[in-house]
Amino acid sequence: MLEQIKLPPLLVFSDDWGRHPSSCQHLIRALLPSTEVTWVNTIGMRPPRLDRTTIRRGGEKILNWLGRSSVGDSDNGIDLPKGLSVIDAKMWPWMKRPWDRALNRLLLESQIKQSAANATVVTTIPIVKDLVGRLPAKRWVYYCVDDFSVWPGLDGKTLGRMEDELLPMMDGIVSASDNLAEGIQRRGFTSQVVTHGVDLEFWRVTEGDPEETSLCGIPHPIALFWGVIDRRMNADWLLALAERMSVGSIVLVGPAQDPDPRILDHERIRLVGSASYEALPSYAAGAAVLIMPYADLPVTRAMQPLKFKEYLATGLPVVAADLPAVREYRDLAEIVKSESEFVRAVIRSLQSPHGNERRSVLDRLSGEEWQSKAGEFAASLLGDRPDV
Repeated sequence: MLEQIKLPPLLVFSDDWGRHPSSCQHLIRALLPSTEVTWVNTIGMRPPRLDRTTIRRGGEKILNWLGRSSVGDSDNGIDLPKGLSVIDAKMWPWMKRPWDRALNRLLLESQIKQSAANATVVTTIPIVKDLVGRLPAKRWVYYCVDDFSVWPGLDGKTLGRMEDELLPMMDGIVSASDNLAEGIQRRGFTSQVVTHGVDLEFWRVTEGDPEETSLCGIPHPIALFWGVIDRRMNADWLLALAERMSVGSIVLVGPAQDPDPRILDHERIRLVGSASYEALPSYAAGAAVLIMPYADLPVTRAMQPLKFKEYLATGLPVVAADLPAVREYRDLAEIVKSESEFVRAVIRSLQSPHGNERRSVLDRLSGEEWQSKAGEFAASLLGDRPDV
């Protein structure tokens, strides 16, 4: 399907290219190099605070701006795929007040206008609403990946209002989950659902010597989580599990963004910081069970966790909180609703790892690879103007 679709140049507004894996990055990689893509790194979703995270992030952006401010062939040491250019857009880090938005509109328009000529614009973020109609783009598509109005640490009120303003201006809308599509439908708009994919071969995990994995030196057996560590995590579940474990560790891999401070001090809970996407299979190789202990919140009910299909693809035991996006995979994972269920399921897997036959995983996830998802996504970008 993908090879039959010819897309116009794309201009993509999303998270920083190469900083963290995201569904949009996976989809765009699959479209390259046959589609010319300009990717715009932005800020403004998370209001600056006087804390370590903001200072570190601000330093990164300033260094990027000083190093490169226009389309190029490499992004500050990150090798870019053929067909991709990246703009590290200089922006004011607030979007709340009218003059914040006006300033960012002027800043972005001056940096992006040339790249937008006759392009299809894809945005995963509502903060570009003020650019619609001011750029010489051919078509605008909103790729709704999360409910930012309820995301912890973001300016939810402003983002929710900007998304409401953005939706009627779009030529097309794509949602990453049925739940997100239902939220859009309640506001009077329709969207095509393209759920997250997975690279099955990349996540092939073979059992090896723990000393050769990225978790060497940490007491085993290990219950492993990877992703952003924030207030979406159910700290009560993690602490209850830590108290019940007589041996081993709970390891959380990823950036910490204002998590519940209680999980920072328990001796069995290890936060090891961020890891590259390429390193994650080696972390999985050292784990006994993969966990997804999200709390039952509006933001978690709306999302489709990228990591869940990655977890399944490893063939390791998976214990996940009961969320709408994971329920159809009850045959491959233990989906739990309570703290006691979570603790029992993880302890059972730590004591006697069972996992899934990888063949059953491959059969179940057939058609879910990113290449297939990119074909669906590309078709949605064409809308009523196909060029096949």
